[in-house]
Amino acid sequence: MTSPHPSTAQTGQGHGASPTAGLVVLISGRGSNLQAIIDAIRAGELPAEIRAVISSEPGAPGAARARAAGIPTQTVNYRDFTMREQFDRALMASIDVHRPRLVVLAGFMRILGKPFIDHYAGRLINIHPSLLPEFSGLNTHARALQSGASRHGASVHFVTHEVDGGPVILQASVPVLPGDSPELLAERVLQEERRIYPRAIRWFIDGRLSVEDGRVLLDGEQRPEQGLVRV
Repeated sequence: MTSPHPSTAQTGQGHGASPTAGLVVLISGRGSNLQAIIDAIRAGELPAEIRAVISSEPGAPGAARARAAGIPTQTVNYRDFTMREQFDRALMASIDVHRPRLVVLAGFMRILGKPFIDHYAGRLINIHPSLLPEFSGLNTHARALQSGASRHGASVHFVTHEVDGGPVILQASVPVLPGDSPELLAERVLQEERRIYPRAIRWFIDGRLSVEDGRVLLDGEQRPEQGLVRV
């Protein structure tokens, strides 16, 4: 599919010099990665403000985490719309009120349409529980075990029209251990997700990221700290 990113694109820049970047975080579930972002902001590691957390699921546990942190929450229930385009438009309207510099998908379990992705091109990121391009889609941990993979992990990537196919910003890997279950492996991967997602957001805020020929560069080149796994 065609990427909304040009062959050379600068990201995280051109939004002014404010030291605090506005974020909107989209969730559908328990909000583990949302909590990692909240914790990084509280610790002074991330110069950002979460202006809103928007859930696609009523009663999502992650919304309670946001409220406990004093963050405004909203639900845009996809079941209220007969067409995905209607849901996407309502979601965009809810996001744009907050004028975010970056839109962060953190366990957001809805596939977004082309107009939505184009609207936020270059400032829409996601975290996926695999070493992309391996195991895009669902049930990644069980599939990694079934494949006999020796390593598994997580990837932060820009969102493009191809599901889980956008340019990868940062990866972290973990060993697949004898006797692993999908649940054990998932917990080990989640620890890495919580570590790398705030780091990738910080790189974006600091204007250190660019996309060139489908590759994400950090300070103008692909660097070891991105942890990129060649598959």
